[in-house]
Amino acid sequence: MTLPPFLTLPPTDRVQSPRTGWTRAHWEAVADRMLDGLVPYASPGFAQYRLPGRNSRSGVVSDGLEGYARSFLLAAFRIAGAGGQVDARLIERYAAGLTAGTDPGSGEAWPALTDCSQQMVEAASVAIALHETRPWIWDRLDARVQTRVVDWFSGFVGHRTHDNNWRLFQVVSEQFLASVGAPFSQSDIDGGLDRIEDWYVGDGWYTDGDGRNFDYYIGWAMHLYPLLWARIAGEPDGERATLYKERLSRFLATYPHFFGGDGAPVHQGRSLTYRFAAVAPVWMGALTGATPLKPGATRRLASGVLRHFVERGVPDERGLLSLGWHEPFLPTTQAYSGPASPYWASKGFLGLLLPADHPVWTEREVALPVEEADQYTALPAPGWLLHGTKHDGIVRLVNHGSDHYGVEPAVGTDDPHYAQLGYTTHTAPNAAPHAWRHRVDSHLALIGADGTPSRRGRIHPLTATGRTASSWHSVTFPAGEDIDGSTEYRIETTSLLHGPWEVRVHRVEAPAGVTVREGGYAVAGTEPPRGESGREWAMARTADGLSSALVGLFGWDGESGSVHREVEANAFGPHSATPCLSSGPHPGGSSVHVTLVVLAGDTVHPRALREAITVTVLHDGGGGSGSGDSHAHVRVSFPGGTVLTV
Repeated sequence: MTLPPFLTLPPTDRVQSPRTGWTRAHWEAVADRMLDGLVPYASPGFAQYRLPGRNSRSGVVSDGLEGYARSFLLAAFRIAGAGGQVDARLIERYAAGLTAGTDPGSGEAWPALTDCSQQMVEAASVAIALHETRPWIWDRLDARVQTRVVDWFSGFVGHRTHDNNWRLFQVVSEQFLASVGAPFSQSDIDGGLDRIEDWYVGDGWYTDGDGRNFDYYIGWAMHLYPLLWARIAGEPDGERATLYKERLSRFLATYPHFFGGDGAPVHQGRSLTYRFAAVAPVWMGALTGATPLKPGATRRLASGVLRHFVERGVPDERGLLSLGWHEPFLPTTQAYSGPASPYWASKGFLGLLLPADHPVWTEREVALPVEEADQYTALPAPGWLLHGTKHDGIVRLVNHGSDHYGVEPAVGTDDPHYAQLGYTTHTAPNAAPHAWRHRVDSHLALIGADGTPSRRGRIHPLTATGRTASSWHSVTFPAGEDIDGSTEYRIETTSLLHGPWEVRVHRVEAPAGVTVREGGYAVAGTEPPRGESGREWAMARTADGLSSALVGLFGWDGESGSVHREVEANAFGPHSATPCLSSGPHPGGSSVHVTLVVLAGDTVHPRALREAITVTVLHDGGGGSGSGDSHAHVRVSFPGGTVLTV
């Protein structure tokens, strides 16, 4: 069996790149393999690339356009970055695609741009690519083809997009129209740029539309497109662009903390199949001078991410990007994802626009934060803690703020990539529908008589500072009803980081008779993880030594832990296992449950941790179930004398 990587790479350079060994030549080699891999799937006129895989809800023609547009973005960075000195056939293919795609009689014409259509997303990629390759493609197009391209883009003018990052697709596309002297609407452009001001929440963070929508779209969309607009507008130092650069620089100050020592990004949020698009804002910082990162740190982060995926089979044997993570895995995708959707990863090659003699390519690599020391990073805007451990290179995201719900009173649906208490660089949620209905991993649930677990629902952030974050949520069930149909019950959770561990303190309001259950991180692999459990602890360990443990420190009634198993549920492998704790029947009213959460790349001894860490809980005030009048003071004492209090 052939093992990855599935392409020929240049020799490594351990002098210039001591951490990854990768150079600009590696980036060019991966880009070329990805572009070459698409050719067998091109339509006769190269206007569509119809790739194998599940079609999106938009249909096969839209999916074909997506293949053209998103790969054109990659081709554009490759062409412009080489000053046009690439295989002439690459330029010819994408020029031909413009001719056929805008010709109604070609048999492969692109769908017209209509309100809120998927074509709007793809048009933005075409606009950016045309701008970056203007001397080699646009300026050489026949005037009749240019007119048809303008007519196609004109479907944006005065039309409606979805009210989130899609507003920026209209902004860059109409700015391209302006750049070639075609009719456009300045009010559309200004309106889109003004709208994102409503979503800026401080510290370099936007939410993607109304609500608390924090994920990688903040980097690869909300920060990226405004500065791409400034490039097209020829205003890189204008008032708006200056503001966008200031915000990007603040965002990038903590962004390296999202990446593990092996280059893996934290596995959180939607559209994860875009993979190395996660490095787009890092390259944009270098491209615009809006970065606090040293050039060697920028390249180390970006090359580490790309190398991570290449070494795990991305692109695959065909040179294609599949719908998944390391391997095809559809639960990582959404209904809008088609077989060419992963090619938004092209954004991750933005750095090729930087010349070969730029410091980002010539300076020596600099270590990631997690490679230098253990890291504890509070992000109050999204309500997150980032927790990195040097010895195993793992980064954990403790989630007390991103739920992907709209603004209240809008009703949302729990998503496994937003609703959980934690995400990491080395694990993924059990996201397949047959597993997600159990809601076990990284979740605290109330379990009724019928065995149905409660869901987290809307997250209400409370704090995120230092090494502590907290939030609360109302207990709801899939049908939308609370457990007894009359009373609202709340669960408030506080996370405290200490050393390599997270302590979770839960204040639970519940009716009598339910069970409280908590799950740790799900670990997965090609072989079933080994499971162990005992009194108030449980652990799962993969064949390559990744351990997930859950240790009950208070409120678990002396019950034995357990290990929950799933098959074909996890992006990291077909066999997954999650350590769990369950209480006895709840007495009703308020209770406190304290748990130690462990994810480590070395040996874990949960029984010893259970015996060595002590918890004292003092109650004051009265209050019954749901009253909110009772209070608990929790002291967690560690060996060595450290005491944490909540």
